[in-house]
Amino acid sequence: MTSTEFNGENFLLQTKTATELYHSFASGLPIIDYHNHLPPQDVAENRQFQNLTEIWLEGDHYKWRAMRTNGVAEKYCTGNVSPEEKFKQWAATVSYTMRNPLYHWTHLELKKYFGISRLLTPESAMDIYNQCSEQLRTKEFTVQALLKKMKVEVICTTDDPADDLRYHIAHANSNSIKMLPAFRPDLAYAFEDTNGYKTYLKKLGEAASIEINSLSTLLQALEKRADFFHSHGCRVADHGLEYMPVGKLSLADATKFFERVLKNEALSRKKISGLKSVILNHLCRIYHAKGWVQQFHVGALRNNNARLMRELGPNTGFDSVGDFPQAQTMAKFFSGLDNTNQLAKTIIYNLNPADNSVFATMAGNFNDGSVVAKMQWGASWWFLDQKDGIEDQLNTLSNMGLLSRFVGMLTDSRSFLSFPRHEYFRRVLCNLLGRDIEAGLLPNDLPVIGKMVQDIGYHNTKNYFGF
Repeated sequence: MTSTEFNGENFLLQTKTATELYHSFASGLPIIDYHNHLPPQDVAENRQFQNLTEIWLEGDHYKWRAMRTNGVAEKYCTGNVSPEEKFKQWAATVSYTMRNPLYHWTHLELKKYFGISRLLTPESAMDIYNQCSEQLRTKEFTVQALLKKMKVEVICTTDDPADDLRYHIAHANSNSIKMLPAFRPDLAYAFEDTNGYKTYLKKLGEAASIEINSLSTLLQALEKRADFFHSHGCRVADHGLEYMPVGKLSLADATKFFERVLKNEALSRKKISGLKSVILNHLCRIYHAKGWVQQFHVGALRNNNARLMRELGPNTGFDSVGDFPQAQTMAKFFSGLDNTNQLAKTIIYNLNPADNSVFATMAGNFNDGSVVAKMQWGASWWFLDQKDGIEDQLNTLSNMGLLSRFVGMLTDSRSFLSFPRHEYFRRVLCNLLGRDIEAGLLPNDLPVIGKMVQDIGYHNTKNYFGF
């Protein structure tokens, strides 16, 4: 065992071999962050944050959930109290997050960005707040400078098809980090939102210069927007789904059901799933034709607190792991695309850890030798994005797939301070491999295992996406 200290240079590295693997091969690798929710405007305009609360607590529902659980009033999470008051409440919560990944991430971010190794406590809170806020107001801590500090090469934001991509276009000719859009058309088939759906269709239609008054015009509008996104560097699509929708609807029936949607008539869950399947299948064939990578984030049960959904809106910290059946619908959906040889490179992510083996083996069903690891089981997502979840994913993938071909980590974050999660992942990976080497489960061949670490940490991603 190697000597380690909390958040020291050997943090999470529990053997001598793990330490050597990380420091010799993983440390300092560039980052390609192919899925996040960063605001493109902040990148294009090179935002300068004025204080630590702005950059750290603004929009971070992970922290808000912890604060609410700790008895902190909502005004300190999403309310209008001062940045200092909000930060004090977060600092008072941090000590209670021990063994939650927030405790690790908080201190890793303080150290990597600001050079602060002190623990964040109520006693140290204002000193840390003032020191970090002062740094944030310097030119070395603008958004683009922060990304460069973490050696970020590419970021793919998450963008609605109706977006005009003005910030991507404005940023495209800069010499800074490459920022590419990712196509996220979830609202195009959000039929359950009877109040907002037709409003969204009007917005999408205006963006595509098409009046959307039928299923065929919706599909035309989506294809036109995909063309627009492609012309501005988009090579990735992403979908957030409870489960992969399937159905045996004819185009004629789907057209009739869509007409009922436009009339605000309720459809059964089965008919909604069938209609979504028609739209999603059409989109996936577009992705294949364009050579995009398609991603499916599957299994979240969203907006569970009806009262706070009304008061605060979505993405404010009231989602959870869902327990939807996944295997049969996913197999049918991908098999339908594969049947006509129109299955694009695909990454699938599960939120329910009970589905680890399902997703790991599902990916293997549709790898056909045409592309290296064409189907990927993606990195631990959301509630699983922590040490135990990462290890579980890596172990299951190792047993049921090819770990060495894995495309690695992403932030899936709205925060510009989240990029040490790549380091966190790389440390966990090196610790896992180092432990196996010392146990005699892998050969003690550091150049070979080190190359594997570098491939998972960077090169596989670069080759797979081809940015």
